[in-house]
This record gives sequence, structure tokens and C-alpha cells, in this order.
Amino acid sequence: MSGLPQTEALGINGLGRIGKLTVWHHVARRHFPRLVVNLGREAGRSLEDVCQTIEKDSTYGRMHHFLFGVGAEPCIRIEDRERGILRVADTPVQILREARNPKDIGWRDHGVRVVVDTTGAFGDPTDPLDAPGGSLRGHRAAGAEKVVYSAAFKIKDKARSLPDDSALLIYGINHELFDPARHDLVSAASCTTTALAHMVKPILDRLRYSNVLTASMSTVHAVTNTQSVLDNVPKAGAKDLRRSRSILNNVILTSTNAAAALEQVIPEIAEVGFMADSVRIPVPTESLIILNMTFQSRLDDDGQSSVTRQALNDIYRSVAEGEAKGLLVYSEEQNVSADVSGMKAAVVIEGVETHTRTGFVDLDLRGLEGLDPALLESTDPVVQVPVTHAKVCGWYDNEYGSYTNLLGDLTVYVRSQLD
Repeated sequence: MSGLPQTEALGINGLGRIGKLTVWHHVARRHFPRLVVNLGREAGRSLEDVCQTIEKDSTYGRMHHFLFGVGAEPCIRIEDRERGILRVADTPVQILREARNPKDIGWRDHGVRVVVDTTGAFGDPTDPLDAPGGSLRGHRAAGAEKVVYSAAFKIKDKARSLPDDSALLIYGINHELFDPARHDLVSAASCTTTALAHMVKPILDRLRYSNVLTASMSTVHAVTNTQSVLDNVPKAGAKDLRRSRSILNNVILTSTNAAAALEQVIPEIAEVGFMADSVRIPVPTESLIILNMTFQSRLDDDGQSSVTRQALNDIYRSVAEGEAKGLLVYSEEQNVSADVSGMKAAVVIEGVETHTRTGFVDLDLRGLEGLDPALLESTDPVVQVPVTHAKVCGWYDNEYGSYTNLLGDLTVYVRSQLD
């Protein structure tokens, strides 16, 4: 059991994709004795309809089968209809259906110290308590001590910076930077940034002797609720008209803020010219990162680059068996996206698709400012620089397997630091 006081509960704001799966995670994990879920409105015709919403899922199937096996029996029942209390896999789960604004939810009355906000509606940590429609800070005013936000922060005013009481943390990358005396609002970043960080960090940690010249990433990403089922008219001021096109029958090019978020959790990547983009495809979950990195690499006595396919795969294999065990998985199977559905891993490295190629770039020293002219007179002004391009592929289940599980790990860690 959790060892937490039986009166304490984890607060969950929202019951969308990540909200519902967060309920699944914590009723299976049983770290928190109780859950309090703020739906913020009535749903369906009765509390039974809320039970069905929690139990059934078009991607993962029924909750009891997914969590406990095909022989498991349904494990949701109404325990107290008047108070909205369910019993979900032996965990009491109270459903609140009145307040939309975080400051009105009343977490204090329900014994909640930590809230996971999964609504996606309160992404700006600079918003004040009285912001129209609410803000993350409202959870604190309602009695919660710490708030974990299930997306990357998005500060609307680009002239403002991240407040001192806020932090962007990814479990297994920089979660130990959480300071309970300072940080009240914590962003768990995005599913893509989570997977990307776990791909990039081992390379930076172990290939420091090879300068990274450039890096880029493309995520082939499953559909999300921000996209349209059928073509519709863009909202006023919409910049990306493609998000209003049907995801059912299109491959859609779009953007991602994964590169900017990555710089916040791995600051040294800011020294590299990193680019990121996204391709949305019509699948419900499971996504793929294609990471490209170019190195100025050393050559050995035989003229071979220090950055090879074998070297990269050895790095991932080593961390998968060592410090990132349970977070990064190294695979030499020939996987397809469905093979990682529900897999508890930030990322699954597809080792058979790691590739490198080394070439030489002619560098004209005469184009460099501040170089001693005498040096140019005594040597060939054009030198050849060995450059290695590497490509690494990583799968991730952008809903339950990768993101929700690591969000749960981060939530438990934040709570553990409060005692």
C-alpha cells in the first residue's frame, strides 16, 4: 500500500483522454488511498454514464481487461450516489460535477494536497488567480499544495518568462530538480518532449567528445482531440488551417513545440541548432520520433568515425539495462506501432533502424574572421572536416503507455517530496 494517510486523496481535474487514463493508472498503482476527479459538469443522464465513460475506451478496450487481464471482471460500482462516490478497482473515486474554475473546486474539503490538471485549458503559469475562466493558481487557492499540469506550459505573452514557482520536469530526465519549497506549479511537458528527451539525453551524456553540429526531429504522431474529425471552418485567427481538415483520411503536416520544451529540460541542447516538426496520421495512439543528428566526429587510425550505428545502439542498450531501466526500452525486433500500445516506456528505440553515414565537408579557413593571416600562408586554406550524420527511431505510446505512466511517476515523486 501507499503509506499515505487514508484521508488523503489525489485530485484529478478533467476526465478527457489523459484524465481518464490517469484514473486508470492510479487505481492500478494504488499509491493514493482515494481519488477525487473534478468533471466540472454533468455528463450523460446519470452517474452510471460516468462509470461507462471511465470503464470503456475505444483505444485500449475495457479498463478491467486492460489493467488486470482478459479474465478480470468489471470493477466499477456506485458506492454513494448522492456524494458521487464510485469504487473503482477497490479505490474510492469521488466525482465532482459543479465547478469549472479551479479556485472553486474545493480541494481542501476533500483532503487533496496534489492535483493533476489534465484539462489542457490552463497552460499559462503567469495567469493570475482572477484570470477569466480560471488559472492553474486557482487549484492552490482551493487548497491544493502542488499542481502537476499534463502538458507543456504555454506563456501567451512572449515577453514574460517562466515564474520562479513553476518548473517543467520530465520523470527520468530532470524530475529531481523539483524543489517543494519553491515549485508550486509543475509541467510534465508533452508526450513527444518526454520521448524525445529520453532519446537525446543518453547521446549527449556519452558522445561529448563529438561535437553535435545540428539536430532535428520529426514526430509521426497519432490524432489528438485538437484536430477535426471532418473538415470544418477554422476559428478566427487560426494560423494552421490544416488542423481544421479531417484527420480520418489525411496525413497532416503541422508544428510541435517539442524543440523549445526540450531546451528547458536539457539546457545544453540550446547550443545546437535543433528543429522539430510533426506529421499527424489517422491512428488513435502510438507515435514515432525520427531523430537526426549531425556530428563533427573523430576518426580512428583506420579512418573510421567514432559515431557508428554500433556505438549508438550500444549506448541505448546500456542505458536501457542501467540508469534508464523501465523508462527506455531498446529493441532489435521489427516493430510496428501497435506493438508499443500500452507499453510502459518513455520511448522504445528501434535499433534495427539506427543508421549513420560519414562524409567530409570542405571548410575554407579564409571565410573565418579573426584567423591569423600567417597561418593561411603556411597551410592549405581548405581543410576537410569529418562529419557523421545519424538517424535514430523511437516509438512511444503517446497516451497511456508512455505519457500517462510517466505523468503518474512524476506525480508520485512530487507527493513524496512533501513529507
